[in-house]
Amino acid sequence: MTTPSTDVDVVLPCLDEAEALPWVLARIPAGWRALVVDNGSTDGSPEIARALGATVVREPRRGFGAACHAGLTAATADVVCFCDCDASLDPALLVPFVREVRAGEADLVLGRRRPSTRGAWPAHARAGNLALARLLRRRTGLRLRDLGPLRAARREPLLALGLSDRRSGYPLQMVVRAADAGWRVTEHDVPYLPRAGESKVTGTWRGTWQAVRDMRRVLAEPGVASGADGRPVR
Repeated sequence: MTTPSTDVDVVLPCLDEAEALPWVLARIPAGWRALVVDNGSTDGSPEIARALGATVVREPRRGFGAACHAGLTAATADVVCFCDCDASLDPALLVPFVREVRAGEADLVLGRRRPSTRGAWPAHARAGNLALARLLRRRTGLRLRDLGPLRAARREPLLALGLSDRRSGYPLQMVVRAADAGWRVTEHDVPYLPRAGESKVTGTWRGTWQAVRDMRRVLAEPGVASGADGRPVR
């Protein structure tokens, strides 16, 4: 088996994920760098991540988007991946995503979550995701079925998108702006496992619909024109 190239950074937004970190970091492909972005953990997550060989980035401003973007700006690799840090997704599944980006077959590759058990993805979270996927289709024409956090793209074009959301709307804004810039976006099924610990966003109806409100705000934004710097690197 060919060893994955070393110029890949994996951004792992982290808030109190001490229980999940050992499993997640053990699944990072050989030669890739794990960027654990600590978003104010109090359970020793940064120390655990550092002891397991990850690079720790601190982002004191709370918010999923704030953590993701801090990781993106700290990254130096040609290709940057994103993955939740709660053991619900296996970062090893990113290998074919990166291969697709490198081959020039896609500019942004997303994972469509397929629950491995009934309790892996609560009904309210699935309902919110489905509603947003339909709204995204109307806004961009992209026929995506999920807005999941497992994804891969080239770093410089991602930065050129000028992503500004620092809350739950960040993943959606990435897709919307990529579509506006003419990116080729693909989606592949990935198994979705029961997360370790309690979800900070979609663990409750309140958290889910707060995320939906954040994302609706993103969908209401006018289209952003992209110049030559915002185009994908072929």
